Amino acid sequence: MRLRNKHVLVTGGALRVGAAVVRAFAAAGARVTVHCRKSFAAAEKLAAELGPEHRVACADFSNGAAGAAELWSRLDAPVDVLVNNASCYRLPEDERFLYEKVNCEAPLELMRRFAAQELAEGAVVNFLDQAVLNPAPAEEEEYLESRRRLARATVDFARRFAEKNLRFNAVAPGPVLPPVGLENSRMEKTLKRVPLRRPVELADLAAAVLFLAGNSSVTGAILPVDCGACIFRAE
Repeated sequence: MRLRNKHVLVTGGALRVGAAVVRAFAAAGARVTVHCRKSFAAAEKLAAELGPEHRVACADFSNGAAGAAELWSRLDAPVDVLVNNASCYRLPEDERFLYEKVNCEAPLELMRRFAAQELAEGAVVNFLDQAVLNPAPAEEEEYLESRRRLARATVDFARRFAEKNLRFNAVAPGPVLPPVGLENSRMEKTLKRVPLRRPVELADLAAAVLFLAGNSSVTGAILPVDCGACIFRAE
């Protein structure tokens, strides 16, 4: 699928990984809607930097499907490519219910609405986590289950909508950037569990997303982009 002039929605696209993905699609000639929750100023700055054809849409996914429906109502139809990047991670115990809302319910609702469109072709790329392929002992079960559910849904939607020429794939990143608030961390403990002993390059991760969005022969795939983290085995 040619990405030039396609309308791409990137959730959580204002900062960090999401912003790198937005920039990559814009560089490929796509028209991008940058979704954000609170980072409106950053999203507006990014969209303005990339050009007048790009826009911003805000919605709160802590409401799960309702937040996703609110976002969809604000979009210019159709959406040719959906990138479900928005997520939450390492939450305090009393907020762990948000894993299901943000990491699973919201992207599933967007996938349903995407699939209901009348498109000649279209693609969805979901962000998972390499721990879906090789669970890390330190990961919270609620977090992992939200990612596993989205992984199962990715394959299920790929089967269900292949006849409509709609493709559903996912990337499973390893460590990319230090956590928010720990930007100066070198992630030394984490990278000991990564065979290549380095973080994932943002450019490599964005390139993988564009590959899955643009390659018309790939659907139902979960692509690890993790410097080998998913093959790590503790001794």
